Amino acid sequence: MVDQVDVRRVALALPGALEDEGYFAFSVLVRGKRKGFAWVWLERVHPKKGRVPNPGVLAVRVRDTQQKEMLLATEPDKFFTEPHYNGFPAVLVRLSAVEADDLEWLLTNAWGCLDASAA
Repeated sequence: MVDQVDVRRVALALPGALEDEGYFAFSVLVRGKRKGFAWVWLERVHPKKGRVPNPGVLAVRVRDTQQKEMLLATEPDKFFTEPHYNGFPAVLVRLSAVEADDLEWLLTNAWGCLDASAA
């Protein structure tokens, strides 16, 4: 089981990774703009109110929607999605269901999805 402390440690160890101010999210500069590779899930708890951060769930970018579907199908205890992410290459990760090596793989791959070399 991992938590946000582990996420921060792994994410900030990646070359060029930045943590957003006031928001638990990680990005890299791509052509001068921040592109996110992992961020806290903003959950809609009440349909008539704004989304709120859920510190137990991390949204993580994946290579494409095929990889997303594969992760969702093979490990539903770890990964899920919601309509907000339909068509977007990211999965929601239950931090309580992943180990440190899973987290490192997820974040390294998410970081690698962004073309940081084009900065």
